[in-house]
Amino acid sequence: MVKSDDILKGLKSGDRRLLAKAITMLENEQEGYESLLHSLDSNSKTPVIGITGPPGAGKSTLINALVSAYSKNGKSTGIIAIDPTSPFNYGSLLGDRLRMSEHFNDDKVFIRSLATRGSLGGLSAKTIEIADLMKNAGFDQVIIETVGVGQSEVEIAGLADTTVLVLVPESGDEIQTIKSGIMEIADIFVVNKADRDGADIFANNLQALVHEREESGWAIPVLKCSATENSGIKELITKIHEHAPHVNTEKRAWLLTEKAWQLIVKKRMKDVSKEQLQERIKNAMMQDHFNLYAEIKMLAN
Repeated sequence: MVKSDDILKGLKSGDRRLLAKAITMLENEQEGYESLLHSLDSNSKTPVIGITGPPGAGKSTLINALVSAYSKNGKSTGIIAIDPTSPFNYGSLLGDRLRMSEHFNDDKVFIRSLATRGSLGGLSAKTIEIADLMKNAGFDQVIIETVGVGQSEVEIAGLADTTVLVLVPESGDEIQTIKSGIMEIADIFVVNKADRDGADIFANNLQALVHEREESGWAIPVLKCSATENSGIKELITKIHEHAPHVNTEKRAWLLTEKAWQLIVKKRMKDVSKEQLQERIKNAMMQDHFNLYAEIKMLAN
C-alpha cells in the first residue's frame, strides 16, 4: 500500500491520475483513506470557490468561462461538480461534467463529479473530504458547483471561502424568496445571461437588497455577466480575488466548525444503512399501532 505522505508528494507534483485514485480511495473508504485524511494540511491557503444557484442559471457555463480565463493566466483549477444522484443506482448523472467537456484535455484543469447519493442538502457526504484533498493537490483554486436545489445553497456557505450566487433576470419573480433564504449566504451575486430583458432592473433590485445586509468590511457586489458571450468574467475574477483577504480568522474558524459538525454527524451515522432502515420501516408499518417515533427510539438506542 502506498504511504499517505508519498500520495501527497505525488499530488503536489501534479500527478492527476494519482489524484483520481486518491479521490476514489476516499469515496469508497478503501484501506488507508483515514491515514491520508490525517496527513492533509487543514490550513492550506488554496481558496475554495462555491458556485451555486437555481437550475437553469447557467452555472456550468459560467464555470467554463471562469476556468478558461484562469487557464489563460497559467492558473490551475480543481472542479468538484455535485451531480444529482440517479434514483435507481445512486450513481452520478454526470451532467455537469459533460457540459465542461471542453476542458477535458486541459492539463491545468481537473474535473470530478460527485453524486449526492441521497444527501438531503444536495452535497455529497464526501464533498468536504475530497475538497480538502484537492486543496492539498497544488491547485491555484478549487471550484465547487452544487446542484442548486434545496439546502445545498446554504450548505455550500459552510464549505467555500467565497460563495458566488448565480441568478438570471427571470429570478426577479422570486425576489422575496431569495431575500428570505439563500440571499444571506452570498459573498458575490452574479446576474447571468445579462443580455436578456429585465437584467438591469433585476440587478438594481438585488443591489438594494444587498444594502440591507450588513457585512463587516466587505461590500457585496452585484455583477452582470453573460457567460456565453464571455462578458463580465474578468470583473468576477477580480471580485473573487478581492474577497480573499476578508476570509479572516473568525470566518475560517466558522468554516472549519461547519466542516467538523458535518464530519462528526457522518461518522456517527456511519453504521446506519438507509436501505436496511427502509426495509425495517416497511415491515414495521404493517403492524397494528405503528408509531414512527417509537421505532426511531429503538433504533437510536
